[in-house]
Amino acid sequence: MVDMGVFRDEVAGWARGGSGGPAKELAEQLGVRTAVLLEGLSDLAAVEALATGRNRALAAEGVCVMSMGGAMSVGRYAALLGPAGLGLRLVGLCDEREKPFFDRGIGSASAPYSNVFVCAADLEDELIRALGPARVEEIVRAEDELRPWQTFLQQPAQQGRPRHQQLRRFIGTKKGRKIRYGRLLVEALAPDQVPAPLDDLFAAL
Repeated sequence: MVDMGVFRDEVAGWARGGSGGPAKELAEQLGVRTAVLLEGLSDLAAVEALATGRNRALAAEGVCVMSMGGAMSVGRYAALLGPAGLGLRLVGLCDEREKPFFDRGIGSASAPYSNVFVCAADLEDELIRALGPARVEEIVRAEDELRPWQTFLQQPAQQGRPRHQQLRRFIGTKKGRKIRYGRLLVEALAPDQVPAPLDDLFAAL
């Protein structure tokens, strides 16, 4: 039985220049009506974790959460999935510095921009601020990364920086760590701690 992951893979292949035929067929089979455009895999991990925590079966609701491999790809994905392509409703989440890419990409696809939600810096920063640095450090220790964290703090570039900035940088220093902590930080959130951009995104789905 096909699942949303197969559709996601077909769309990614289509965006790289492949045929859009399989993606169109799968969209019909799966009843896809909404595409959530995300910059990367850590954002995808966070959104999927929150969906699980809220008992939201997004695929069953016709929602495909799509990692685009960078904000510069948003124009291509919006063209394929939006009004001129599969005709899906587009929803997005992006970092503040990437907002111009979403403005241009989704605007050029003639899709409404009101359903794109912007993190003040990035999603990791939003999550760290929501939980507080002390709680995030507890998660780092629980992941058996206390020694790497302490070593990281000794680096000259980290001296005097606010703790939340140090944590944000630490999370991004090792391949795969952002994805893992994207999930872990969301799982640690209390219902009233969900950052506004992420909470608003789910309210729009």
